[in-house]
Amino acid sequence: MIKTRFAPSPTGYLHVGGLRTALYSYLFAKKNSGKFLLRIEDTDRERYVEGGVKNILDSLYWAGIVPDDGVVIGKDGEIGEYGKNGPYTQSERLPIYKEHADKLLADGHAYYCFCTTERLTQLREQQTAKKLPTGYDGHCLSLDPVDAKKRADAGEKCVVRLKMPKTGETVFTDLIHGEVRFKNGLVDDQVLMKSDGYPTYHLAVVVDDHLMGITHIIRGEEWISSVPKHIQIYKYFDWPVPEMAHLPLLLNADKSKLSKRQGDVSVEDYRQKGYLPEALINFVAFLGWNPGTEQEMYSLAELVKDFDLAKVSKAGAVFNIDKLNWFNKQYIKKL
Repeated sequence: MIKTRFAPSPTGYLHVGGLRTALYSYLFAKKNSGKFLLRIEDTDRERYVEGGVKNILDSLYWAGIVPDDGVVIGKDGEIGEYGKNGPYTQSERLPIYKEHADKLLADGHAYYCFCTTERLTQLREQQTAKKLPTGYDGHCLSLDPVDAKKRADAGEKCVVRLKMPKTGETVFTDLIHGEVRFKNGLVDDQVLMKSDGYPTYHLAVVVDDHLMGITHIIRGEEWISSVPKHIQIYKYFDWPVPEMAHLPLLLNADKSKLSKRQGDVSVEDYRQKGYLPEALINFVAFLGWNPGTEQEMYSLAELVKDFDLAKVSKAGAVFNIDKLNWFNKQYIKKL
């Protein structure tokens, strides 16, 4: 069965870009008689915002995008979890990530790194000055694994890094961008577990997507450069790699990346200004997707019927507020 997910971080209000990712994931799942799951990725504790989870859920339910599994709003109006692969909030899954990081270490696919913040800052400055790509230089890669484990077990501050191959290429087929190639030698030995015991996005996302049965990953194209690291983790665990689709950026009218500096970017902003959910969903659906017909007005059910990832553009999509206003006007008239 096809299973997609939306996995936001509760760092504030739901961004319209996040709404589009959730919408496309929902549409793809529903069109293929699959399931849509909502997971909360809250391992970045510094950026965690109280009430962020509630806002994300309120915004999705307001827009009609209701998850089948994961973090949901129950019939009593309270936030809870539904499904057999939970917990669906990453901060409640820390033992699971530790177990998987330990397996990578034991199998020689990851290593302890004891480099200080000062050393890493200095390294980055030197690389920048020499106009070299910035990244970890493998300083701790040559440490004896037994000694390194003893140091870590004794409480010495360290992180766990992924051991990336330094030869060959990682090649994958993206459902929007087609064949994508990365030279492995240019990919960093990514931190997988931070010194505070929390995983980074890169370990947690792979472990969770596998354990939760995700078959198709639909997310923003800013994550495409991370795919080689993720594929390597899948390979080390001998897990199947899900299909991936990386969505084009949302742009302001001047073609710069959509940001708060140039106006409203959260679903909450539009909701409070009186935009109808049907209008916002219809508008957001067209930010990168084109059905190839003259039809512009689409209900959520019609979007499910006609949505096709093959018709999503590679090019950035311009957020045209005039078009959103036009959609809103049409839906208000229909009332």
